[in-house]
Amino acid sequence: MKKIVSIMGVCAVLGLTGCGEKAQVAENGDTVVINFAGYLDGVQFAGGTAENFPLKLGSGQFVPGFEEQVVGMAEGEERDINITFPTEYVPDLAGKSVVFKVKVVDIVEE
Repeated sequence: MKKIVSIMGVCAVLGLTGCGEKAQVAENGDTVVINFAGYLDGVQFAGGTAENFPLKLGSGQFVPGFEEQVVGMAEGEERDINITFPTEYVPDLAGKSVVFKVKVVDIVEE
């Protein structure tokens, strides 16, 4: 009993919630609800922005490299995702390197 009380005390002192529980992070097969905005040379580009977008990780719905960088993100986490568009893409973005500013709003485990 002393050990349980001690662990709980340490968690309380450190301000940890759910001490001993694994933080939920996005994995392949999960659906993440994300907000994102795409930037080319520091300027937001048309069609590269959405809010509360449901994305099933591993579905291949986004350009290569995007979903793989969302794997491992936690709810509330923000991350810059760097990708290069395929050469067979819309002319304005084909072959160009861009940055997507992404925030995970929610994770739905499948």
